[in-house]
Amino acid sequence: MDKLEEQTKERLQRNAFMIHNHIELESVEPDRAAFRLNIQPDSKNPYGLVHGGAIYTLADNATGSAVHTDGRFYVTQTSALHFLRNQSEGAVRAEAHVRHRGKSTSLVAVDITGEGGKLIATGEFTFFCVDKAIMDQKAPKA
Repeated sequence: MDKLEEQTKERLQRNAFMIHNHIELESVEPDRAAFRLNIQPDSKNPYGLVHGGAIYTLADNATGSAVHTDGRFYVTQTSALHFLRNQSEGAVRAEAHVRHRGKSTSLVAVDITGEGGKLIATGEFTFFCVDKAIMDQKAPKA
């Protein structure tokens, strides 16, 4: 395991919402990350399809991990996710890559694919670079 993957996995261990939603890291490299959601009964909406919130969470984690590969600290500022289709079983994957890095904001694109590589959703997330010391002060103490 390389240093970037090790640092990413360490950061993700503190992401209880991601873990709760059955989302797992597949790969990470500079400016890129891929995640997988293995569909569970609690991943589904009342129609038996993957809940849009689960897909959004998958996308947010993939884009967030891709942007964090530069070693700075970020929070999601804005996002646009376009839902194109859905599925009820199997797994869905998110592949994210940084399109632009600035001093205070970064833009990350994401594609969510399902069985057979079919595009389920696509979008872009903008991240705002934050001061880690300030964010640590705001975090609840364990």
